[in-house]
Amino acid sequence: MSMNPIKRALISVSDKTGLAILGEGLASFGVNILSTGGTARALQSSGVTVEEVSHFTGFPEMLDGRIKTLHPRIHGGLLGVRDNRKHQTQMKENQLEPIDLVVINLYPFEATVARPGCTLEEAVENIDIGGPAMIRSAAKNNRWVTVLVDPEDYVRVLMEMRANHGAVSARTNAELARKAFARTAAYDAAIANWLTALDKAGEPGLFPEVLTLQFHKQQEMRYGENPHQKAAFYKDAAPSGSNIANARQLQGKELSFNNINDANGAFELVREFTEPTIAIIKHTNPCGVASDPDLTTAYLRARDTDPVSAFGGVIAVNRPVDEPLAKEIAATFIEAVIAPAFTDEARVVLAGKTNLRLLETLSPVGPATAREGLLRMDLKRVNGGLLVQQPDVGELDESSLKLVTRRAPTPEERRDLLFAWKVAKHVKSNAIVYARDLTTVGVGAGQMSRVDSSRIAIAKAQDAAAAANREGNPVAGSVMASDAFFPFRDGVDAAAAAGATAIIQPGGSIRDDEVIAAANEHGMAMLFTGVRHFKH
Repeated sequence: MSMNPIKRALISVSDKTGLAILGEGLASFGVNILSTGGTARALQSSGVTVEEVSHFTGFPEMLDGRIKTLHPRIHGGLLGVRDNRKHQTQMKENQLEPIDLVVINLYPFEATVARPGCTLEEAVENIDIGGPAMIRSAAKNNRWVTVLVDPEDYVRVLMEMRANHGAVSARTNAELARKAFARTAAYDAAIANWLTALDKAGEPGLFPEVLTLQFHKQQEMRYGENPHQKAAFYKDAAPSGSNIANARQLQGKELSFNNINDANGAFELVREFTEPTIAIIKHTNPCGVASDPDLTTAYLRARDTDPVSAFGGVIAVNRPVDEPLAKEIAATFIEAVIAPAFTDEARVVLAGKTNLRLLETLSPVGPATAREGLLRMDLKRVNGGLLVQQPDVGELDESSLKLVTRRAPTPEERRDLLFAWKVAKHVKSNAIVYARDLTTVGVGAGQMSRVDSSRIAIAKAQDAAAAANREGNPVAGSVMASDAFFPFRDGVDAAAAAGATAIIQPGGSIRDDEVIAAANEHGMAMLFTGVRHFKH
């Protein structure tokens, strides 16, 4: 099919990004430009001649701009099939002139409702009617009409017009039409999600009656968790802040399903810390975490927690990776490293590990906030449905910690308790973490019994010490964190027998008195947080 040259365009945008370049480019091809309101004024200020839509339609803009493009001369010009004789006859009889290009970005509904204190009236006024209608008309008739909903596509279309005597290919039109339908779907979903989440008083809520989600496919993968499972990675349509979806891969093999899952877990863990921290993750569980002003020291301490599990793991760093750290990372087989940045010297060192994946977050890593949590709900698919919850974000309020034992923790113990608590939050339940000097000593994860997790953490600490020929009890003088309360005193007894001196846990068991008594018997300090961190 021959390409259709663009002779008439309709431009109506709320986001003026790239508008001057587009308008000047179209004008250079002699395109007749129709426009409205602020868009027309912006184009005219750039020296681009435009025809007001109201002049083109012969119908005035009215009702505060709600009626301007909803007119047969607009939609007839968009929907008429150019090689259909009946359509062409009817278009001539009714003086409908073809419109070959539509450039629309919609009223900023999503940005409006994201602002704190947005009212229902403000939200409704930012629901675009004419824009989606024109986008859909143009996209439906994409054999003949080009539709642009993203300023990033402006230059692409202008370059194609330059290469094809003012025309755009059918293939490009089809791609742009698919993008256009996805945009109107996302827009309608945002409106429905917000409106159906309103409570009876009209106040915005968290959970809409009808939940519609949109994600953009980033890549198809060789396989999923296992080779017999097909998989793909999708990015949130509106990702915000530092996250795994926004990270840039600098080198290495293509990311696998498990790489992304582990990198996300490692990244979310180091976000908990403001001090320089390194986490090593294996199968979404931390096998070593440490904080230290010197990144290389932090890495060596984290790795030595469980060097066997660290082999083939994923590393997350909340500071730029420098050359000394890069040399230590290169000495061990690691699947991926995610960090805010990598120095040039570190890049040179790690370039020798051609399969090692490097992920750069492009912005500082810091604790997730409650507000950010509202914008990225935690989704868990179940057969026939979906569980939706707020993510487990927010820092522990130290003033709410409750001392329940006769002995208070020393300043060093308190520091390590808070460190271990942050790590335990990211360990699969039942989670037990032993730590000393801002370094994990042993991690027990995912057991059906909390005391079993404690025993595994102790055994891992002992195995690592034996492998490194370190003498003495590796758990002696450490502290313990538990993600949920102790249902029996046996977990406390196991910690004391191993040499731990202090415990942090949520509290709330019917046997709390028994557990506290056990801690007092062993001369241990114990803090209750009042907060649980189950991670299933």
